[in-house]
Amino acid sequence: MQIKLNIVVGAVAALLSGAAMSQDLVVKIGHVAPTSGAIAHLGKDNELGARLAIEDLNAKGVMIGGKKAKFELLAEDDAGDPKQGTAAAQKLVDSKVNGVVGHLNSGTSIPASKVYSDAGIPQISPSATNPKFTRNGYKTTFRVVADDVHLGGTLGRYAAKDLKGKSIAVIDDRTAYGQGVADEFEKGVKGAGGKIVGREFTNDKATDFTAILTSLKGKKPDVVFFGGMDAVAGPMLRQMKQLGIEAKFMGGDGICSGELPKLAAGTMADGQVVCAEAGGVEGEAKKSMDDFKAKFKAKFNVDVQIYAPYVYDAVNVMAAAMVKAGSADPAKYLPVLAKTAGYKGVTGTIAFDEKGDIKNGALTLFTYKGGAREQIAVVR
Repeated sequence: MQIKLNIVVGAVAALLSGAAMSQDLVVKIGHVAPTSGAIAHLGKDNELGARLAIEDLNAKGVMIGGKKAKFELLAEDDAGDPKQGTAAAQKLVDSKVNGVVGHLNSGTSIPASKVYSDAGIPQISPSATNPKFTRNGYKTTFRVVADDVHLGGTLGRYAAKDLKGKSIAVIDDRTAYGQGVADEFEKGVKGAGGKIVGREFTNDKATDFTAILTSLKGKKPDVVFFGGMDAVAGPMLRQMKQLGIEAKFMGGDGICSGELPKLAAGTMADGQVVCAEAGGVEGEAKKSMDDFKAKFKAKFNVDVQIYAPYVYDAVNVMAAAMVKAGSADPAKYLPVLAKTAGYKGVTGTIAFDEKGDIKNGALTLFTYKGGAREQIAVVR
């Protein structure tokens, strides 16, 4: 009789356990980045940041509205292409995700933002810096990095004042990001009394820059700024060396990666490249970033490229808003997300303004020495 009773009790316990398991709240977080194509190394970096955040949230046993949340990552590849980006966005909407972190590029984030807005799904980009991203009036759009007005303008002033550039040339890749940051750089140079001696453009798939570099060489630039990504900047640096152009080379966060020295194939002189990354930490906050990078390396056996920490923070900010709202329903946690203030992330303190931009966004200036990236300063 006792054996039968134990069996019955065991069966009931199993059923109750199963019922409890079925009551777990499944929270789907979408992530989109180019995990194929020339900047796949940056896209994969972002995706790994999302995976680490999801893993940490599940390990903590986060409770939302009295239920244990089980976070799932739905990762999509947009190949850095706007059409593929909107298709990926629609796929995530159809999958009924609770929120989206991405996309990496401004050129994909901007068109995708309408898809998410129409569906009422919050989107936090960890890396889209074109000002237009948060200027369309969508209540669902946020970013955790400073925009190009700040980034490009700061670099422009730095080129004219700190580098004392007398003849500054500008090249961009005609993407929303590249052209946008180059425009703001040019404004920054002129505002600081600097002189732009030439403006050229290429595209984000180009590998031969002989014509535009030869044209600029005749103008004897002492600084060349490139608005674009590291996959194009590397070959451009190689060809500058071949043509005997010894100018300083500048760029935004798109070129400011750990891969740049490899892509430039050893042609970068120490201190030649000056780039800026949206975001940055100093003082006490630096330990959180250093700890994150060590944890990331131990987990994935690769170094952080650029944006993984911002992806990690974006996922966690979204989860924190759900916890505070007591719901993972986008309509219920979106107003709480919009009021995020004082969130201590690995990239610093996060608060959003009325447009969804990060308040008081930091910027970190870097150079390269001996093939390694070296911090110059954190500016705001």
